[in-house]
Amino acid sequence: MIPSSMELLRSHLSKVRIPEPTNRISKQECCISFDTPRSEGGLYVDLSSFLAFGKEYVGWNYEKTGNPVFLHIQQRRKPVTEDRPVKKPTLLAIGVEGGFDDREPEYEETLDIVILPEHVTIPFPSVELPEKVRIAVDAILISEGAERKEQLASWTAEKKKVSAYAMNLQQINNGIVVPPSGWKCSKCDKTDNLWLNLTDGMILCGRRNWDGSGGNNHAIEHYKETNYPLAAKLGTITADLEGADVFSYPEDDSVEDPLLAQHLAFFGIDFSSLQKTEMTTAERELDQNTNFDWNRIQESGQEVELLFGPGYTGLVNLGNSCYMASVMQVVFSTHSFISRYYEKQSLKMTFEMAPADPTLDLNTQLTKLAYGLLSGKYSLPAQEKQEGIPPRMFKTVIAANHPEFSSMRQQDALEFFQHLLDQVERANAAKPELDPTRSFKFIIEERLQCPSGKVAYNKRTDNIISLIIPLHEATNKEQLEAFHKMKAERNLEGKEIRASDEIIRPRVPLEACLASFSAPEEVHGFYSTALNAKTTAIKAVFWSSLMLLLHCIGACVGLITNFPIITFSGAPEKNCQGAVIHLISVILQGDVKTAGLTTFPDYLVLHMRKFVMEEGWVPKKLDVYIDVPDIIDITHIRSKGLQPGEELLPDTDSSGEKMEPTHLAANEDIVSILSGMGFNCLHCQKAAINTSNSGVEEAMNWLLSHMNDPDIDDPISNDSQIVELMSIDEASVETLISFGFQEEVARKALKASGGNIEKATDWIFNHPEVSSAVHMNATSSSMQAGDPGVPDGSGRYKLMALVSHIGTSTQCGHYVAHVYKDGRWVIFNDSKVGASVDPPKDMGYLYFFERIDS
Repeated sequence: MIPSSMELLRSHLSKVRIPEPTNRISKQECCISFDTPRSEGGLYVDLSSFLAFGKEYVGWNYEKTGNPVFLHIQQRRKPVTEDRPVKKPTLLAIGVEGGFDDREPEYEETLDIVILPEHVTIPFPSVELPEKVRIAVDAILISEGAERKEQLASWTAEKKKVSAYAMNLQQINNGIVVPPSGWKCSKCDKTDNLWLNLTDGMILCGRRNWDGSGGNNHAIEHYKETNYPLAAKLGTITADLEGADVFSYPEDDSVEDPLLAQHLAFFGIDFSSLQKTEMTTAERELDQNTNFDWNRIQESGQEVELLFGPGYTGLVNLGNSCYMASVMQVVFSTHSFISRYYEKQSLKMTFEMAPADPTLDLNTQLTKLAYGLLSGKYSLPAQEKQEGIPPRMFKTVIAANHPEFSSMRQQDALEFFQHLLDQVERANAAKPELDPTRSFKFIIEERLQCPSGKVAYNKRTDNIISLIIPLHEATNKEQLEAFHKMKAERNLEGKEIRASDEIIRPRVPLEACLASFSAPEEVHGFYSTALNAKTTAIKAVFWSSLMLLLHCIGACVGLITNFPIITFSGAPEKNCQGAVIHLISVILQGDVKTAGLTTFPDYLVLHMRKFVMEEGWVPKKLDVYIDVPDIIDITHIRSKGLQPGEELLPDTDSSGEKMEPTHLAANEDIVSILSGMGFNCLHCQKAAINTSNSGVEEAMNWLLSHMNDPDIDDPISNDSQIVELMSIDEASVETLISFGFQEEVARKALKASGGNIEKATDWIFNHPEVSSAVHMNATSSSMQAGDPGVPDGSGRYKLMALVSHIGTSTQCGHYVAHVYKDGRWVIFNDSKVGASVDPPKDMGYLYFFERIDS
């Protein structure tokens, strides 16, 4: 006798759970695909694990877990009326009153209880359903869902804080009375985007945006001159003062001024009669998010052919997630990631090997993302554009426990790329042969020669080359001089550069940037075991030094004219002849530290240092073009290791005694600079010590990464400044070595973590400077392709992708990726994918080169 559907359901009640408030419930997206309730076949929610599955994958879950009862959710589109009103958002939020309304069509939802493997279907709601099932389903339906909770938590903006300057704001009675209309900037002709300084009543224009729109920076310049802290945006002031836009320059944020009515009345402003004519800062941000004009921002408004199909799937912007989208589009255009997570990785096998909650497993979510981007399943033509796929689960996993990437703030694409490689490497630690990040790895070998003539070799691994942009090597100096002369004349006349005027930017060849890689730099305090004393060495790439020397000599004899001033770190500014003398003395004295690559990676990543610190630690983006060829050859920077006739520096001093470990003291200059920026002095000392006094930038990066360490406030002890290899469990050491870590690093990590392998692994990844500092075998001269985990091959590369950035800093603006695919350049701009007409090769922030195999 065949049991009825209700009898079958009752027989499986033991498999049905009623969700508790702490349970994660997925009901909006499949955990191993990008299927949703709106996809064909809808979505199936497991009533035991509360994970959701698309129609193609629900059977896999039954085979793996034996859970047979599911809530089936289907949403079908309703017809949309043409006269549907447009709702403009007023709050930086999604799914809340006043938040984003993307004018999505409405959907009609149907619910069923489905029992596998027979796919027996019971409509919901039904009075005949067991009470346990009804309660479980009701709890699922009223819950926000794990995806929605994360989305809302990330998108809803923080409430504006009361300014620390508002309650005691000093106002100057200089007779200014602000009229109710007809405003104009006091320093230019701007009549919009105007700000009223609440101290002296000056009306000035706002900041200039990255695309040339906005103001002329007169309001912020006025603050820098006067330190008057608060300004209110005219046109946003109405009877509802809560909607007024007040900005605090020292706090660098929009703030609340509880005394705004009083501060406005001081200048004769009757706010109750004013009408709103301008967008607030938050509304402008919303406007830019909802009206993103990608043709104007990218490729100068060219007609772009939209592309669809396998490998041409866009990524939905989750809110300032373009940094992640651009990097992932490039990464999943490399053979190593495609092979690891798509071609050689079955989605079903990935799910079978995944932990109980695959939404929190990085390898599972990377495979899901790979299939989403590369299969073409979600890249189908729509009316105007493809919808793309939302990488929410991937973002949750990759950003877990990271305070910045887990937020909705804009981030640095370089930092995310390196964070991604670190996390993927960790996820593949058990099987390093599968690790796709190896294709980016290479080994740098440094050669240091002290005045004794003896040498030392050190090696470290890396995955990017970060290049300084030598502006003095610009190839269009005459045009630049003429442009700056014209600009200076306009400034004297009180005029601004017209929008019709062509802006001339420096053009620097990529070869010049590569030549500056590890350019001459004095290294103080190097202890020579041959001299038994500290001496000064010069850190440089040897071939760069020779090129620079020849260039200088040519300039001295008149072969090259107008040679720029050359500045050596730690040395006074010298002219061309001085540079020659300095370099000759360096090379002849032997105080030379040279570097080269002992291996060439499959994919070479070049980072252009466009973001620099000006005086006063003010960040600035270099407005510069980089002339990048399609083919580069870096064969000449291959390091060949110990050469015939070279003598290694001894491990002991010349007296034959083993050098005792010395205590590393924090560099006072580094500590002073960081302390001056407001950091705790003890923290600054630890940062300097833990980065071996390598520089302010390195110390600051360490400091920002370790401010929440539980021992950050512990006093500095001598033991903390010396690395002593202790007697620890050798089995633990071997385990870490099997993960690919060096023995000395493994021992340090185990000592620092009390012998716990898991904590030691975390310690290694959180202290990359230790791995970089470990000296490898100094006598090796044949560390080539035989090194495990590091590829090698030809030094010739072709440009295969670039990530470009538009904006004034890495924390704002927009990232876009261009990838060379199928014989043409393709632009990936979040969910939009099109054939590139004019790829901005000279505007890249990150350049990705693929090795050309002989």
